[in-house]
Amino acid sequence: MPKSSKKKKDKVADFSKAKLKLGKGKKLPTNVVDTSFKARSIALPTQSITVEKDHTVPTTRRRQTFNDILSLLKHYSAGTRKDAIFSARELFENHPELLESSITPLVGACVRLIADEDPSVRKALLSFFWWLLPRVRRDAIVPHIPLLLLFTTSAQTHIFPEIRIDAVRFLDIFLGIVPETVVDGWDESHPGHGKRALEGYLGILNAGTKMGGAEGTAQATSTASVVLSPQSKLVVLRSLSSFLGLAVDPQSLTSGLSGPDVCLPAISLPTWFLRPSFTCRRLYEENVTVFQVPQDVNSGKQVVWNVQPELESFDEDFVYDSKTMSGPPDAAWTLNDLSKNFFEQDDSSRALGDIPFVMRLTRTLYATLTATSLDCAPIVFSLSTNPPETDLQMLTAALQITRTLYSAILQNTKHGDIRQSCEELKTLLGYLTGYFPFKPAHGEVKMEQAFQDLNVIYCELTSLLVLVSSRSDTGYVQCGNSRLRPPRSKAASLRGDAKLDVQAKLVSSYVIRLLRGEGESGSQLPRPVSPTVYTALLPTIWALLNQVTGLGGQLGNESSLVLSATLDHALRTTANSGVKRLTIEFVARLLLLEKERGYTGHFNPRHAGEDRKFREWVLHLPQALWELGTGNFATSQIIICVLLRLLHRGSCVIQCEQISSLSSRLVPFFLITHPIRGQVLGKIRGGG
Repeated sequence: MPKSSKKKKDKVADFSKAKLKLGKGKKLPTNVVDTSFKARSIALPTQSITVEKDHTVPTTRRRQTFNDILSLLKHYSAGTRKDAIFSARELFENHPELLESSITPLVGACVRLIADEDPSVRKALLSFFWWLLPRVRRDAIVPHIPLLLLFTTSAQTHIFPEIRIDAVRFLDIFLGIVPETVVDGWDESHPGHGKRALEGYLGILNAGTKMGGAEGTAQATSTASVVLSPQSKLVVLRSLSSFLGLAVDPQSLTSGLSGPDVCLPAISLPTWFLRPSFTCRRLYEENVTVFQVPQDVNSGKQVVWNVQPELESFDEDFVYDSKTMSGPPDAAWTLNDLSKNFFEQDDSSRALGDIPFVMRLTRTLYATLTATSLDCAPIVFSLSTNPPETDLQMLTAALQITRTLYSAILQNTKHGDIRQSCEELKTLLGYLTGYFPFKPAHGEVKMEQAFQDLNVIYCELTSLLVLVSSRSDTGYVQCGNSRLRPPRSKAASLRGDAKLDVQAKLVSSYVIRLLRGEGESGSQLPRPVSPTVYTALLPTIWALLNQVTGLGGQLGNESSLVLSATLDHALRTTANSGVKRLTIEFVARLLLLEKERGYTGHFNPRHAGEDRKFREWVLHLPQALWELGTGNFATSQIIICVLLRLLHRGSCVIQCEQISSLSSRLVPFFLITHPIRGQVLGKIRGGG
C-alpha cells in the first residue's frame, strides 16, 4: 500500500504545472544549457598586414625591440618589469653595437626601478648594472651618473629598509665605475652628491645625519628606528669603508677605476710616514723622488746639451732662458713676497680631505664603531670555533673605517688639537688588545689571511699613536715658518701612557715574527710576506724604529730588534719575489736618511748598530741583479738606482773595502773570463 501511493505522487509531480508568483520569473530547469555568446575585438597593430615590418631591427628571442623593452620597463606588473631587464641584457649581449647609442633612454627608464618596491626587480637591476656599466665607455656613462646618484641617494632614505640597503649596493657599483663623482662634495666644501650619500649612510646606521658643529658632541638627528640585521649592517659598513677610503684620500681615486681599458700598476712604496721627520715639504718631496728615473731614460730619448738651447725642441723639466733671467723683471718682488711664497709652497699641507670635517665625522661614527667592535670581537676571537664570516667581515670593515679616519687625522696634526682623537683611538684599541695577536681557532688558509689583515690594521693604528708620541717627544712642532716648543705636559701626554707601551711591545713582537716567517706556535713553516702586507707594515716598522724610551729620548731595544728583523727579511727574500723591489727601496731609504737635508727623525743608520747587516745587504745587490736577468725590469732598475745613489752620496756602511767588493761583483755584467772560451761579454753588452 505505501508503495503504490508513492508511485502516484511521483506521477503527479511529473505532469503538475508550477504556479507562478507575482513578480517572479520562470524558474529554469536544472539541466538547462546556456546558448548565449559574447564577442570581443583584439587590436594587434604590430601584426597588421597593412604595416610594413622592418626585419633589420635587432630583437630578442621574444621578438622584442629596444623600444618594446623601454615600454615594458614601465609596466605595472613586477614580473613584466623584471623580464624586461633580462630582455635588455639579452639584446645588448647579442647586439653590443646598440649599447652606446641607447644608453640615454635606457638610463632614464632604469633609474625609476632603483627604488622599486618589488625585491626581484631590484635584484635583477643590480645584476644588470654590474654587467652593463663596465662595458660602457667612461666618457659615455659619466654624463648620466648625476641622474643615477640622484635616484640612488633618494632611495637611501626610503621608508622600506630593504630599499635603503639595495640603494647602498647600487652605490657600490657606482664607486667602482666613477668614484670621484660619487664622493664629490662629501665634506660640504662644495655642492655634490657625496654629501647626500654620506648622510644616507649615517641615517641607515642610526648614527645621525649631521656631524654637529666644530665643537661639542655630534648631533644624532636620524629618525630611523629599524635595527639592521647582521647581513644588512655588513653591506652598509663595507660600502661606507670604500666610500670613506676614496673620499678621505683623493690619491686613491685612480685605483677605483675599472673597466677593460684600465691596467693595474705595480704596488708603490708608501712614504707618507716620513713626512713629519722633515722640516718642510719641499725637502720631503726631494727624498721621495730620489729613486725616480726620468721618463726620457725609459723611452731612450737623448738630448744634446748646448749653451743656448732651442726652446722649441727642448724637452727638459727646467729650461734656462738667458734673456728672461738677465732682463729686467716685469714686477718687483720683495723679500716678504718671496718668503711668503716659499713657506706656502713648502709647508702647505695637502690635506687628505677636510680634516676638521673628518674629526667631526669620526666623533659621529665613534659610537657605531665601538658597538661593532664590542659585539663582534668575542665571537670573532673565540678560541673554540672559527667565527661566522659575517661577523668577521663586519669587524674588518669597522677597523678599516677606523684606520681611514684616524690616519687622516693623525697624519695632519696642524689642524687642531688631536688629543681627543688619540684618546678615542686608544680606547678602541684597548677593546682589542686582549685578543692581539689575532689568530683563528682552526688553521684554514682563508681564515688565516683574514686574521692577518686584522693584525696588520691593528699594527697600523698602533703605529699612528707611536708616531704621534715620538713627534711630541722631539719637543718641537711646526707652526707656520717657525718651530715652537710645546708645553711639557702635552709633550709627555702620550709618552707616559703605559697602555701604549704595552701595545707597542705586542706589535713589535708580532712584526718581528711576521718578518722572520714564524707562526704563532713556533712550529709552523715560514710563510712569505705578500707585497700588500709588507707595504701595510711599513708605517708600523718606521714607528717602531723611531720609538723612544725614557726621558733621554733614546731608541729602545725594540727598535734594534725590528731593524734586525727587517734587514734579515730583506736579505732572505729571493730576487724573483714580488716583495723584493719594496724591500730594496725601503732599506735604501733608511740608509740615505743619514745625509738627507732637513731630516729630524730619531732613527739614524749610523747609530743603529747594524753596520754588518747593512754592508751584507749592500753587497748582495749585484747577486740579486744577476739572478733577475731580464725578468723584472722594475726591480733591476731600482737596484741600479740604489747603487748609484749610495755611491754618489756616500754612506757610513760603505767604505773602500765595500766599493772594491762591489766593483769586482759588477765585472761579470760586462765581461766574463771563461776557462775554455776565454773572455765572453756579460749580460750588459755593448750598445745594449
